[in-house]
Amino acid sequence: MIEKLQNLVNDDAALVNRGRWMSADMLLQIGDTGHLVEIRKGRIENVSPANVYVTPYDFKIRGTEEAWQEFWKPLPKPRHHDIIALIREGKMQMEGNIEMAMANFLTLKLMLEKPRKVGGAS
Repeated sequence: MIEKLQNLVNDDAALVNRGRWMSADMLLQIGDTGHLVEIRKGRIENVSPANVYVTPYDFKIRGTEEAWQEFWKPLPKPRHHDIIALIREGKMQMEGNIEMAMANFLTLKLMLEKPRKVGGAS
């Protein structure tokens, strides 16, 4: 699903407008695989493979493959519908500049939920 994230987000004018003040490098870790998501003025400029140990980032959201797959389902099971719920369940973690991530959390949450609109991981 990560390969579709850029187009899904950038095609949503309201979401891009909501995030217009946000520019950050977010590392998404899905299991052992990393992806650098470069966000500039609310648009995802690039999504590229990243080494989770050496790639610089502003903040990272990491979780198991199973957690991401469930999160991206059109109707996730309870406590898998939200990044914070998954963090509370111990299935995801946030690292790095947490203040930056939380200042833009609704935008991030809406961006990361976009794959649900195309069927997610099912």
